[in-house]
Amino acid sequence: MKSCYVSIDRLTGVVELEAVDDIKIGDYVISELDKGTCLGTVVSEPVDTSREDLPRIGRKATEQEVSDYFQLKEKEKYAFDFCKKKIDDMGLPMKLLSTEYLFGGTKLLFYFISENRVDFRELVKELAKEFKIRIELRQVGVRDEAKIVGGLGNCGNTVCCRRFLNNFSIVSIKMVKEQGLALNPSKISGICGRLMCCLAYEYETYLSLKKNFPKIGKRVKTPQGEGKVVKHNALTGTLSVQLDEGKETTLTLKDISAAEPQRGNQPASPGDKGKAKSENGRGQAGQKQPNPPDRGRQKNGGNREQAAQKQQNPGDRNVPKKNNNQKKNNNQSPKPITDEKNNDQ
Repeated sequence: MKSCYVSIDRLTGVVELEAVDDIKIGDYVISELDKGTCLGTVVSEPVDTSREDLPRIGRKATEQEVSDYFQLKEKEKYAFDFCKKKIDDMGLPMKLLSTEYLFGGTKLLFYFISENRVDFRELVKELAKEFKIRIELRQVGVRDEAKIVGGLGNCGNTVCCRRFLNNFSIVSIKMVKEQGLALNPSKISGICGRLMCCLAYEYETYLSLKKNFPKIGKRVKTPQGEGKVVKHNALTGTLSVQLDEGKETTLTLKDISAAEPQRGNQPASPGDKGKAKSENGRGQAGQKQPNPPDRGRQKNGGNREQAAQKQQNPGDRNVPKKNNNQKKNNNQSPKPITDEKNNDQ
């Protein structure tokens, strides 16, 4: 399968499409995209590709179709002015950016930007009454605004999104830090107020160049002595090392080696901490708990002392203990004692 690049419009940009036979640079072709039927211009020769999910070019456009398409393009300015006037009359909080007729005049698109949700139902009715065509209003973001309107970037050239970028890639602050750039918003932000797209161009290169570099703050050994890494320079392949004596020097990667950790300041590993903790626990347990033989001796000794205390008064052994029945009898009044012999007499 062969593919070629086709330029569609300012917002869609250049897309890769599956080529058909007899296609060359400069030909006008018709293809079905997400927003509808579009007419574009071939900008590259067809080449072999392994991709299988590409949209396919429908056919070549005839001269009459191309002529009718450019006549529609001339009406876009009137549609833009009319829509902008209606927005001002209705007082809608939206900014109109661009107007586009699709191929064949099947649809008229209006691109706008707004910070909040806009109720434009009445506006759509007025536009449909005026142009007698299917109307569609699309809200876009600030990056799409820069792509439609255009402008100059910090480098002095036309912004990349207007010249050649089709899809906006993800740009994070991590890319800025890896490249050693200053975190100054005015220097790393584009005209859209977001991080510049060009920050992602060389990110992978910096990662490959710094793959073997020691991390910032790591201690290393140099010919001048030991120190810690304070700065990377990926393009020159050098590192800045601050020596222990306070001097800062720049060396290549081959001139440094990993420093041996200091024994005094070396932190204990988790395994060592566990061993020390277990040993301390065992020592404390050994101090608190006596040996099993000692516990038996203490217990026997205590029993002997108690037995000795009980045997101090041997006379107490013959003293009968009073039970509950005796206590009850003691509380009762004593019966009189009579002589049986006297009673018999």
